[in-house]
Amino acid sequence: MVNKVDILAFGAHPDDVELAAGGTIIKSIQQGKKVAIVDLTQGELGSRGTIETRYDEAANAAKIMGVNFRENLQLADGFFEVNEESLIKVITAIRKYQPEIVFANAPSDRHPDHGRGNGLISRACFLSGLLKIETEEEGQQQLHWRPKVVYHYIQDRYLTPNFIVDVSEQRDQKFEAILAYKTQFFQSDMTGPKTPISGQEFLAALEARLVQYGRDIGVKYGEGFITERPVGTNDISDFL
Repeated sequence: MVNKVDILAFGAHPDDVELAAGGTIIKSIQQGKKVAIVDLTQGELGSRGTIETRYDEAANAAKIMGVNFRENLQLADGFFEVNEESLIKVITAIRKYQPEIVFANAPSDRHPDHGRGNGLISRACFLSGLLKIETEEEGQQQLHWRPKVVYHYIQDRYLTPNFIVDVSEQRDQKFEAILAYKTQFFQSDMTGPKTPISGQEFLAALEARLVQYGRDIGVKYGEGFITERPVGTNDISDFL
């Protein structure tokens, strides 16, 4: 079964996509594009929440953003590797959704799953285009498919973006989706262990990053992306 989308956004953990590319996804959906999210792991090693709460929160966030499809590949949080088993799972997802554009984790970051997830997704996007790699989905042979581009969103560590998307009008909806992860991010009545992302200062830093990238392109809020290869255009005015 094929559920073709324009953009397929991968995240090593539930909430990766919302934090780094949520505004771009919301804007793309508002522009009429179809978007799917695939989480590699269930985030089961997180200090806060459970597998069950993470699924509920991810579903609520997807609904807030207007995402068409979301699924979880259930790779091992903290322990997945770039091997044949994990590559086949990601290739199967790529062929299922046949995206033109793929969003992937940052090339390097504080959490080692992010950089490793980036390598896994990038490699799978290439392999997915090879005829001799055979995969099945719901008992049916899949067609080979290679996305046209892979864009890497920027996460905890600052990386210089190759391009920035204006998400000024999507800022509030982005944060609404982020705060759907009630076990992970600051709530006035939250209890449990403090983590690097559970305090108000994390949300303030996230806001500052959006402001920083927005200032770079002369808007209020922006999200930055890194390209794997040069991006072409037929009209130089596209960059205005």
